[in-house]
Amino acid sequence: MHKHLRLALATASAAALTGGLLTFSAATATAADSVHHPVADFNNDGYGDVAYAAGNATVGGKAGAGQIVALYGSASGVTSTKRTTISQNTTGVPGSAETGDGFGWVSAYGDFNGDGYDDLAVSALLEDVSGDADGGTVVIVWGSASGLSGATTINDPAPSSHDRWGKTLAAGDFDGDGKEDLAVGATSSTIHVFKGGITKSGTTGGRYTVKPPIISGDGTGPFNLTAGDVNGDTRTDLIVDGFETDSEYGWNANYYVPGTASGLSAASAQKLKPGIITGIGDVNGDGYGDIVTGEEWDPSKDGSEPSVPESATGGKVHLIKGSASGPAGATSITQNTGNVPGSSERGDFFGNELSLGDINGDGFQDLVVGAAGENLGGVVNTGAVTVLYGSAAGLNTSSGTQYFAQSTAGVPGSDETDDFFGSEVKLTDVTGDGKADLTVGAYGENDFNGSVVYLPSDGTKITTAGSRSLAPSAVGVSTSGQPVLGGNAAN
Repeated sequence: MHKHLRLALATASAAALTGGLLTFSAATATAADSVHHPVADFNNDGYGDVAYAAGNATVGGKAGAGQIVALYGSASGVTSTKRTTISQNTTGVPGSAETGDGFGWVSAYGDFNGDGYDDLAVSALLEDVSGDADGGTVVIVWGSASGLSGATTINDPAPSSHDRWGKTLAAGDFDGDGKEDLAVGATSSTIHVFKGGITKSGTTGGRYTVKPPIISGDGTGPFNLTAGDVNGDTRTDLIVDGFETDSEYGWNANYYVPGTASGLSAASAQKLKPGIITGIGDVNGDGYGDIVTGEEWDPSKDGSEPSVPESATGGKVHLIKGSASGPAGATSITQNTGNVPGSSERGDFFGNELSLGDINGDGFQDLVVGAAGENLGGVVNTGAVTVLYGSAAGLNTSSGTQYFAQSTAGVPGSDETDDFFGSEVKLTDVTGDGKADLTVGAYGENDFNGSVVYLPSDGTKITTAGSRSLAPSAVGVSTSGQPVLGGNAAN
């Protein structure tokens, strides 16, 4: 029943289809297993990299064909010059740019062939394949000393069973064999897992399927996949979001699917707090990945319709502690909690995006929360982000919090209607100093051209010193047809 389906195009018209806010992007998994790097490094130069979608970009005159931009880290952070911009018209990438394919909307990084360079799995979830409308396709773009180049198709093993192959992606070592696996979702509840040892010729270390208790069918299947080690056994676990099968209204539900020696185990799935955006990171330093879930939805305004379970005005995030036995106790945070900046107002979308990383190097993962629908100074949907710092007691909502909007001194740009600053947030150490820096997507910037804003860590906190904004034209993306740069980032 929830409107914010992770469907397709991030244009102004598509925003109307999704209740006004794009919600098909994925949060960062930051609790590492023995293989999956907590920070992507496509060229293995010691600086973290990020990859941001421009999934509605026009390529070769084809509207909505889509692109993805890999921004390589450096001592000065991410810039518009040190990057690779990839489409299906890029040399070495299978296929060709076609209208409405949405290439780049969904992506996940991992070293799938074990050569020491992180690779990037990318889908074109709306590509027509052999006459199958919106069948979808997935490729792995390979990392190298010079960055991402060349790609290999990961063939859909069951094209007649679903559409939108690659609608969701996640990477990790789910069976603990020391090799990076790739989980691929579509419109079916069945998730296909390709075992590590994937080669450039397209062979894999094997494949199996896992089927959590979510609904299958057009517009359903998993809406989000988030990987991380919750129980500390060095096998990656998976959080799966989808419409639950045991509810009168078919609400969104999250399920914890643990990794085992034989792979992901749906038989051991546990239902978690609701929400559609999830991250995994050890916020209290106890060695277990904590699960943070964003529940952006407002409750019913007048009671004429049922409210999403546990929804709160303006949105909320749930923190579910990790433990040796998996998910444990949960607490919730809104903009009315403690000294969290701002206040809870309808349509804020607090929790529409989130990311975890260690900003100050104290060993506790910190949390950035997007509120892309925040209104400031009468400017509607300009957006903002909140930073909460981890501690031995968990996330600190009493002191040290930070709050950034484009009206914050030193942040590039200004508050404008429908910028949706915070439509994506990503904590990644892009300067190589061991501290996580922040990049923020504002997919509505300049009439849905979009942008990515870089806010570095100064070693203690996120700062505006050295900040910069990257516009589509500066990173090789056409501004024809609302490319919506910053609507999603690789997880």
